[in-house]
Amino acid sequence: MSQSLHDPLRRKLIGAAAATFLLTVSRAGLAAGSQVVAVRVWPSSTYTRLTIEASSEIRYKHFSLANPNRLVIDLEDVQLTGVLQDVSGQIQSADPFIRTARAGQFNGNTVRLVLDLRNEVKPQIFSLKPVAEYQHRLVVDLYPANGQQDDPLLALLQDYNKGQLDNNAPRGNKGKTDPARPVVIMIDPGHGGEDPGAIGPSGTREKDVVLRIGRQLKKLIDGEKNMKAYLTRDEDVFLPLGVRVAKARKIGADLFISVHADAVDNRTARGSSVFALSENGATSAMARLLAKSQNEADMIGGVKIAGKDKYLAHTLFDLTQTATINDSLKLGKAVLGKMGDLNKLHKPKVEQAGFAVLKAPDIPSILVETAFISHPEEERKLVDPAFQQDMAEAILSGVRTYFAQGAVIART
Repeated sequence: MSQSLHDPLRRKLIGAAAATFLLTVSRAGLAAGSQVVAVRVWPSSTYTRLTIEASSEIRYKHFSLANPNRLVIDLEDVQLTGVLQDVSGQIQSADPFIRTARAGQFNGNTVRLVLDLRNEVKPQIFSLKPVAEYQHRLVVDLYPANGQQDDPLLALLQDYNKGQLDNNAPRGNKGKTDPARPVVIMIDPGHGGEDPGAIGPSGTREKDVVLRIGRQLKKLIDGEKNMKAYLTRDEDVFLPLGVRVAKARKIGADLFISVHADAVDNRTARGSSVFALSENGATSAMARLLAKSQNEADMIGGVKIAGKDKYLAHTLFDLTQTATINDSLKLGKAVLGKMGDLNKLHKPKVEQAGFAVLKAPDIPSILVETAFISHPEEERKLVDPAFQQDMAEAILSGVRTYFAQGAVIART
């Protein structure tokens, strides 16, 4: 996680991804009102996102066709360039929603983009203003037309898109009254999809390394006889911060651990850190900047209703949240102590700030900065499977210590 949304170290490779295609605009496109500079496709099991980046806002019209299923998007005041002509090369064979894609010059000022679909979809199409190194973006999200019955994440995303994600909804409590119920831990690998997170000097992306650490941590936790872990994301997909918290509450999580890798302009900065939510402002300037950067992740990843998320707007602290923060600090201290056995600590104590992803009112939550991806040596550590395993073990060891010190999980 970077201290600055505009940190070139964080964003210099923002277009480099498995489904990213970035080309120089051809001379034919220079006469158009909007010059398309990149097309990116992010498939996932829940939804597929297609992003068209351009020099100015793209006006568009769209409609659907059946037999076979297609989505047609007319891009107005746009000329066909190599970026759009090669859109078919962006579609992965495993994409569950898009079979293939093609683009052509429909008339003098309109490019027609056709997505050949595997099944009927419910598209969400919206525009994003420039942010960080991104120019104007047209976002096309494809959701299954018939679907939230067996996909709780999809249901949460649909509620989010409608502005109906409510952090005051009852927390899931399946099995919580059963004394034999395992401790449920939600692991949140930061960033994903359109948001790569911080970028190391050698091009390592934060979103990739924290997903690997998160998977290792889940495997270790699931090996404990009295614990069960879940991941907010188990693939390269963008999830809004509020949806991450809502997913944890939906499954009745007892702990929430968000996994990140730090970055700053000063490449000598190094070490591991742990953060918790604060009631009364940040405990340091660095914590405040980190929280600001993290909370702006939705702007990078791209949300349709930025600023309306009830989770991000939640600022009132009641007695429950105060107790939760106290438990978060205890958990963070235990985890930080174990991380210190593995890696140098950047700060010797748990710091606090207004991290939106830690705002579950009734789940002890911490944000773990595993190492500085901006430090060349620590970047090398972060891509080392042995270090990833050791870091996951350190976090789990901290969780064990937290409970050994008397932490109690509410069973009601």
